[in-house]
Amino acid sequence: MSKFIQHTGIVVPIDVSNVDTDVIIPKQFLQKITKKGFGKHLFNDWRYVDEKGTILNRKFILNNDIYKNGTILLARENFGCGSSREHAVWALVDYGFKTIIATSFSDIFYSNSLKNSLLPITLSKETIDILFQEVYKNMGMFISVNLLNNKIFVREKQYSFKINSFNKYCLMHGLDDIDLTLKYSSKILNYETLIPEFLKK
Repeated sequence: MSKFIQHTGIVVPIDVSNVDTDVIIPKQFLQKITKKGFGKHLFNDWRYVDEKGTILNRKFILNNDIYKNGTILLARENFGCGSSREHAVWALVDYGFKTIIATSFSDIFYSNSLKNSLLPITLSKETIDILFQEVYKNMGMFISVNLLNNKIFVREKQYSFKINSFNKYCLMHGLDDIDLTLKYSSKILNYETLIPEFLKK
């Protein structure tokens, strides 16, 4: 898992509440054996006018040249609701997004994001409203996210965000569940030597 310490990128506004995982990546595109390749069908039903994803919907924001290289997604409340599919996070990461800023996230989506180096940031509705106003006034605007200091820098302003210290540590060191387990492999092996023979399977 890649490390996340700080990032500066173009903000892509998705001004819609309750964006569910089926919108983020429709079910017909889930049949892959790796995490790669899902970005092509990110927001497929909004991004394309045909189901196969071959004809662009020029009205959708990711098809606007200003935003096509965006790496920070600005959203409303309950982003990532719906099914528990981790593919939704894989699609966002594969497309190139590094962080999502929203009023709230579904719990499972939030957890899946942290496991894939995608930083989910929650801010108050009032702050999100301000950010949308700024983005609409300054299309293609860059902002910076600093995980070390828990701050977002937007032009001359800055906003603080909260994140669990354990999640922050894992993101900054690029550790997923497997990495964490391997980090303590010697202790696990030592513990296993203490298990009585009759309890071993």
